[in-house]
Amino acid sequence: QLVESGGGLVQAGGSLNLSCTASTFTLGRYTIGWFRQAQGKEREAVSCIGTSGGRTNFADSVKGRFGVSRDDAKNTVYLQMNMLKPEDKAVYYCAGGSTFCGASVDIRANKYLYWGQGTQVTVSS
Repeated sequence: QLVESGGGLVQAGGSLNLSCTASTFTLGRYTIGWFRQAQGKEREAVSCIGTSGGRTNFADSVKGRFGVSRDDAKNTVYLQMNMLKPEDKAVYYCAGGSTFCGASVDIRANKYLYWGQGTQVTVSS
């Protein structure tokens, strides 16, 4: 139901902007989370953004480098990734859920019901 795009290959220190959209799903009704899974590793939370975009949260590993925003008129949520590192290489997923997103709240994958298929991000050193 959700579709991620914008992944690709970038050199370390570079930037990528991921998009999450849906054709039959109103993203504005849900908190949107971003998750990633590197090969051979468990899925980890990256970021979330609440409805209306007023609340966001980030994993410590990406704080200060990644940003998240949403444009409900375009039914799209964005993950801006800057100063990318080789350890950021992973498949990135967006997910929607009726859950809370805030600076002091853990981003838990089991709170998100709707998932995309993922987009690959590769960072070369």
